[in-house]
Amino acid sequence: MTLRSKRTVRRGFTLIELLLVIGIIAILASIVIVAINPTRQLGQARNAQRRSDVNTILNAVYQFSIDNNGILPGSMLTGATIGRFYEVCKVDWLPTGAANGCQLSNTTPTSTVFQGVNLRALTGSYVVNIPRDPSLASTATGTNYLISKDANNRITVKPKTAEAGVDPNTLAVTR
Repeated sequence: MTLRSKRTVRRGFTLIELLLVIGIIAILASIVIVAINPTRQLGQARNAQRRSDVNTILNAVYQFSIDNNGILPGSMLTGATIGRFYEVCKVDWLPTGAANGCQLSNTTPTSTVFQGVNLRALTGSYVVNIPRDPSLASTATGTNYLISKDANNRITVKPKTAEAGVDPNTLAVTR
């Protein structure tokens, strides 16, 4: 047997063939990643959670109102400007400048100047916990949701922000 015949018996892929296959796989993988677009899908999932949270908050407010002869929770009746959106809060009071605070005051929690509506009264009986925006850090005290009452006592709840090119006003619910 000669040296030449041993080489022909041995079969395998050349370096060029391997590089070509790897290149084709890389191109197909990038097309699939672009088509799936995980960032957009995660944004859509968070928007779906926001839509659910808005409905949860609004349902809890109305259930509270039904059980309490039309009285709205928190400070939604006193001091709130009709048609103005206030932050939905889970705490009674935070000092001036507190991030996502519920009440803005220079001295005491009894100040009438506020930037949010405290819905802590809803927890336990109407909701397990006041929902928070899915993009918020776990240490944030606010919820990133806004609530408003119009002249006809209709309540609107909406998120402050939305993702994937969606306007937050499209996620708003009014009853």
